[in-house]
Amino acid sequence: MEIKTKTYPSKKGDITLFTLTNDRGAQVVLSSLGAGLVSAIVPDVKGEMADVVLGYSDPADYFYDGPCAGKIPGRCANRIAEGRFSLDGKEYHLAINNGPNALHGGPEGFQNQIWASEVTPDGKVRFTYDAKDGEEGYPGNLTVVAEYGWNDNCELCLEIKATTDAPTLANFTNHAYFNLSGEGSGSVLDHELKLESHLFLPTSDSLIPTGDLLSVKDTPMDFTAPRVLGADIKADFPALVYGKGYDNCWLLDGWNAGTLRRAATLTDPHSGRVLEVETTQPGVQIYTGNWLAGSPVGKCGRSYNDYDGVAIECQGLPDSVNKPQFPSVVLRPGQTYDQKIIFRFTNK
Repeated sequence: MEIKTKTYPSKKGDITLFTLTNDRGAQVVLSSLGAGLVSAIVPDVKGEMADVVLGYSDPADYFYDGPCAGKIPGRCANRIAEGRFSLDGKEYHLAINNGPNALHGGPEGFQNQIWASEVTPDGKVRFTYDAKDGEEGYPGNLTVVAEYGWNDNCELCLEIKATTDAPTLANFTNHAYFNLSGEGSGSVLDHELKLESHLFLPTSDSLIPTGDLLSVKDTPMDFTAPRVLGADIKADFPALVYGKGYDNCWLLDGWNAGTLRRAATLTDPHSGRVLEVETTQPGVQIYTGNWLAGSPVGKCGRSYNDYDGVAIECQGLPDSVNKPQFPSVVLRPGQTYDQKIIFRFTNK
């Protein structure tokens, strides 16, 4: 494994990029801005390489980008209803940055911070961020460590750990957008997706879960067998109307805390590339890039259009802190948040 680093100045300090190249010549590029994945160059069925992660040529363009491309948002991924929650009898108020709700930890969330970074002795890249008590309205001093490993099987392994000195929320994911034909190649609505889930979370029109879990059977939310992303994306179905496409969470079948299992399989019929995703998290949010238009110019040299990429966000269920029936995202002193996500690139 070869690892190279390069540093770029920015208004918030130096951004470091880490390029990891395996023995097959496939590589990923990681950024200390948001502990992000900014590139994954992997082979298709003919062995031809392409970058399958959406992103920008200028490392500083990742600051405050609407899509949150490739980064780790926090301290709580996804939406919290009205930016409010109660913990141990005390109510907290967060910044409202997504309609009436708080999203991805707020406008100054972890995704817009430069993390401390280093290469570990075993050839991984470790990012660390120390969030202060009260930052973006959240209680507790929280330390989060995200460690990425890349191997010769084209597996990108991400482990995220966090500890706190006071009760707080912790819910992390990676927000990369994938286009297995290559970033800049156009829409992903012809990609096929399979999810290991028979239950999805219905939401309000502002995309806050109602608290119910519904069967996917006989709905456009059924990805229990491979389904083309665009097949029903324009259907007159509440989840698709509210989000202008898929922006929903599914509860993974047989989820058991701490157990790594398959979550999703994404297949591109043109290149033959396949992305398999495994996680220890209870849910997976599928977002078909419904609002990508207007983002910074992509690495391809043009701005992206809506539906040019799909995010597969393994995470705790949205608004869990206000839904006691959902798996908890509360982290307390003495506990360690510890979750894994594996992105495996193959072809067929």
